[in-house]
Amino acid sequence: MKIRRGLAGAGVLLGLWGVWKLATTVDVHGLVRLPLWLGGAVLADDFFLVPLTVTAGWLVTRWASRPDGHRTVGTIRTTLLYVGITSLIAAPLLLRQGKGPNPTVLPRDYLRDWLLLEATIVAAGIVGYFIASRSAGNALRPATSAVVGRAWRGLRRVRRAPRCE
Repeated sequence: MKIRRGLAGAGVLLGLWGVWKLATTVDVHGLVRLPLWLGGAVLADDFFLVPLTVTAGWLVTRWASRPDGHRTVGTIRTTLLYVGITSLIAAPLLLRQGKGPNPTVLPRDYLRDWLLLEATIVAAGIVGYFIASRSAGNALRPATSAVVGRAWRGLRRVRRAPRCE
């Protein structure tokens, strides 16, 4: 209980410190625009990102219901996850492109670099998909509990050779 109270106290202190830093470093105009920005972020999340994510998940799950689809669905989900994460991280840099050069950040073509990163992730996902589908095609039979049980019983019946000492 002491640890919980200590962590709660530390959380409250960090929150108060954040409010103090916000109030002392951001001007009044920025404080007025902040709720508008937060509201826009909530709307973008609720009306764009969530439906997009649910639709992609539904399509991947439906695709995985085909025979042997479950073997490659992990590769597809991982690829989509990495593309989504890197896109969310790169969004502020990509949206700022119209503002001109930023001397405080590397003077690079962020759109080109982001597209190269996404192409690399998708290429790695395609390679992983083909590796998973090829290894699934080479399997003799699915590893069900009955198959594993029969194999285990067969191993128990095997007589072990005496040790050579």
